[in-house]
Amino acid sequence: MKARVRGFEIVKGWEDKDIHIPVRKTAHSAAYDIEAAEDIIVPVYTPGIEPTLISTGLKAYCQDDECYFLINRSSGPKKGLVMPHGFGLIDADYYENSTNDGHFMIQVFNCSNRELHIKKGDVIAQVMFTKYLVCDNDSSSNVRKGGFGSTDV
Repeated sequence: MKARVRGFEIVKGWEDKDIHIPVRKTAHSAAYDIEAAEDIIVPVYTPGIEPTLISTGLKAYCQDDECYFLINRSSGPKKGLVMPHGFGLIDADYYENSTNDGHFMIQVFNCSNRELHIKKGDVIAQVMFTKYLVCDNDSSSNVRKGGFGSTDV
């Protein structure tokens, strides 16, 4: 049996919701297309509004020296859908965390002039896995204690 290296799984509680495991559209695509797990309305951006979190119903696993990026689709901004930081960075130890089982969600703002209706199954973002490097004197030994925004250990 081949050892698991990286991939996607459906998070606990979403198994019966017809969640699709992401795929690359072509042999040379760098990223995997991510679908919305449910219908949601994204309101028009106004100053002070919180980003909308779009559920994916997914978690992803990767090697200890890897992470993955949640990135905007090229068509997102044309529709008004943008990620507040431009991308999201998910660490390997987010997988199966105690708070939310590693469920990654897509944070978005709507910069169009009308509310956006996202339907279950709409492709809303992409995931790209990558290796990362550490400095010679790196000695971090902290352990993740939760889910979203929890690396402030």
